[in-house]
Amino acid sequence: MAKIEGEIVIGRPVDVVFDTVADQRNEPTYNPAMTRSEKLTDGPIGVGTRFRATTAARRRPIDMLIEYTAYDRPSSLVSTTRMAAADVHGILTFTPDPAGTLMRWSWDLTPKHASLLLTPLVAWLGRRQERRIWTGLKQLLEGASAPPAHPS
Repeated sequence: MAKIEGEIVIGRPVDVVFDTVADQRNEPTYNPAMTRSEKLTDGPIGVGTRFRATTAARRRPIDMLIEYTAYDRPSSLVSTTRMAAADVHGILTFTPDPAGTLMRWSWDLTPKHASLLLTPLVAWLGRRQERRIWTGLKQLLEGASAPPAHPS
């Protein structure tokens, strides 16, 4: 298993940052590797909400299923992500900060099959990727306006 952790301060209120992240359909607007994300479950976003998403890695699509296992708006979001090569369990926390919101992430990445041999490399790449994704979110939210809300 690999641990991927980090934090970033985003100059927007906690509820804005939380709501943008919690609606997984927004991720393609701040993560250029994500090619699509769709909500699979009906109703408002909360515990049990599932999304299907695809990212591109070295021109190969990687499909994933994301499910929220805990949802405490606007302070924490716990999820499980399942992919062919790995499972990821983790938490995002959102804390008020004088500059806006302190967002922290902590992921436990469990590679499957042959990927087990590459765990240190996968962890290193994962840390770089997460920093890039959340920097994209910061740039988006600190820009002119937040992404549009999707209808529930």
